[in-house]
Amino acid sequence: MSTHNLRRVFVWELPVRFFHWLNALAIVVLCVTGYLIGKPPALMSSGEAYERYVFGWIRYIHFVAAYIFLFNFIFRLYWGFVGNKYANWKNFIPTNRKYLQEIWQVIKIDIFQLKGKEHLAVGHNALAGFSYFVVFILFAVQIFTGFGLYEAMSHSWIAGLFAWVPALFGGDFALRQIHHIVMWLFILFSIVHIYLVFYHDYVEGRGEVSSMGGGWKFIEEEAFLKEEEEEVLEKTS
Repeated sequence: MSTHNLRRVFVWELPVRFFHWLNALAIVVLCVTGYLIGKPPALMSSGEAYERYVFGWIRYIHFVAAYIFLFNFIFRLYWGFVGNKYANWKNFIPTNRKYLQEIWQVIKIDIFQLKGKEHLAVGHNALAGFSYFVVFILFAVQIFTGFGLYEAMSHSWIAGLFAWVPALFGGDFALRQIHHIVMWLFILFSIVHIYLVFYHDYVEGRGEVSSMGGGWKFIEEEAFLKEEEEEVLEKTS
């Protein structure tokens, strides 16, 4: 077993952690309420529907969570430009060959379980960063399709900004189908994401799970010094 000298490094700023947990909560609420809206269960009751207002509350909760999701997403877009280097958008978009090579290296470690091929990264590794970039695109798709559907029943000026979306996608039916499919992609991503976070936390012992609570990770001295060296080279080149 290889050993490393570890350094405690502050990686995830408070706004990033706040976005992460608020986003996770909003997605859970949206998926549960969205599924119930799409496939409502039969509710047996002797009372009138208007007296219970069950689905009225489900829809209301879904819409509130959608607004939270929207503004939280806008905030994260902004923080990608003003946050620290680990929150910056350059960590998410593959712009050079080195980034693509790193993605392939991480895939070999995570999927093919290659031993003795440790990948050292301080923030997100390239595969994680790119996967989040794809997920951010899905976030945008879900926002446009969701508010496009909501616009017909809302007087909100925010919803009105998406009045053009149904026509672009060919009507509400296609819009609803896309919205539903992306929901299942969120669920699939969440399962894989949670597995990999705990996997890396167990294998690497870096405090991957706790870092999204306090912001600190335990980073190999080799990785930390290598990153600093690359930053110096970028500034001088």
